[in-house]
Amino acid sequence: MDSAAPRARSAVRDLLVRRAVPVRGELMDTVLLVVTELVANAARHAALLTPEIGIEVSAGAGWIRVAVEDDHPYRPAALDPGRLGTGGRGLLLVTALTREAGGVWAVDRTASGGKTVWVRLPLSGGPGGKGHGAPGG
Repeated sequence: MDSAAPRARSAVRDLLVRRAVPVRGELMDTVLLVVTELVANAARHAALLTPEIGIEVSAGAGWIRVAVEDDHPYRPAALDPGRLGTGGRGLLLVTALTREAGGVWAVDRTASGGKTVWVRLPLSGGPGGKGHGAPGG
C-alpha cells in the first residue's frame, strides 16, 4: 500500500498530459498533491475494508475534479490545526490548497456504504476564488 500514492500521482499526471487538460505549473502541483494525500489517506485508513481504491479524474469547461473512493464507512474530517502530533494533517493540507486555488472539497457516501472524497478546482487557479474549502464550511 505504500506505493499507492506515488503510483496514483504518476498516473494522474500522465493522464492529464495525454489528454491535454490545461493543468500546469502551480495548479498541477496542487492537483498532484491533493491526489497524493487522498490516496494515502484511503490506503492508510481504509485498507482493511478496501483492497482496491478508485480514482476518478474529470474536467470540464473551467474546472478539474479528482475523487478517491473506498469502501470504508468512516467520513474523514480535517483535524484542528492546533492539535499536537505529527500525523493527521492530510485533510488540513487539502483544505488549505483547495481554498487557495479557489476550489471546494467534500465527502459523499457511496451506494455501497463507503465514501468518495473529492476536490474540484478551477482551471484558472489562483487565490481569491469562491468556494467553501471544506464540507459545511
